[in-house]
Amino acid sequence: MKSLRGKTALVTGADCTVGRAIALSLARAGAQVLVQYTSSELEADAVVFEIRSAGGRAEKLAVDLREPDGPHRLARRALDIIGARLDVLVSNTGVGKEANIEDTTVEDFDNLFAANVRGPYFLVQQLMPAMCKNSNVIFVSALVSHTSTGALSANTATRGAIGTLVKHFAATLGVRGVRVNAVAPGMVETDISKLINSEAGRAATRGLQALTRVATPEDVGAAVVFLASDAARWITGGTLKVDGGLKL
Repeated sequence: MKSLRGKTALVTGADCTVGRAIALSLARAGAQVLVQYTSSELEADAVVFEIRSAGGRAEKLAVDLREPDGPHRLARRALDIIGARLDVLVSNTGVGKEANIEDTTVEDFDNLFAANVRGPYFLVQQLMPAMCKNSNVIFVSALVSHTSTGALSANTATRGAIGTLVKHFAATLGVRGVRVNAVAPGMVETDISKLINSEAGRAATRGLQALTRVATPEDVGAAVVFLASDAARWITGGTLKVDGGLKL
């Protein structure tokens, strides 16, 4: 069903596995999709090609959102393409760093917050004038923000910050009819999933969930399409867990 026919969407980090699935899912729902990437141009080209091959509309945009003016430049370039209205913004850009507290450097910490918090914050700020009634902002967070993981302390702090921003943005933009939510995937099978990329890891994952299969990036894409659609018109300020019933 083309629940997003005629809509415009910007997906950051759309060259990675989950971002790619989100961009493709939005395009299948009828949206024109802008594919933001930082350095993986071949992957971004592949996403754009797949969308266009299926009859959809897509463009790629290379901007590093970790740079102080990155969100501002991305917003200007996006609006040059789609005009004055943005219907869906999906903030999927993010970096990770496995390091315990003792080994985390100032550079690591600043890079995580620049990519995962500062970039999304100012991108929303810059695109606010283009969002109006029935527009959506959807952050891709992670369930690790609700747990204590020794090797991910700084990373989980950024995800926790996103959960707070969702509430603040939802309260601020609600008067315009703009909804703001997040999706929080559990363990998803991706190219860089160290645990799930082994049979033992997949078996362990299935044992932790109510639904006994490993999540795919398309599961996250489907959740994003739902939140972006009119079916979720009365949902804002929340985080939707996409985890198959992890550790119920």
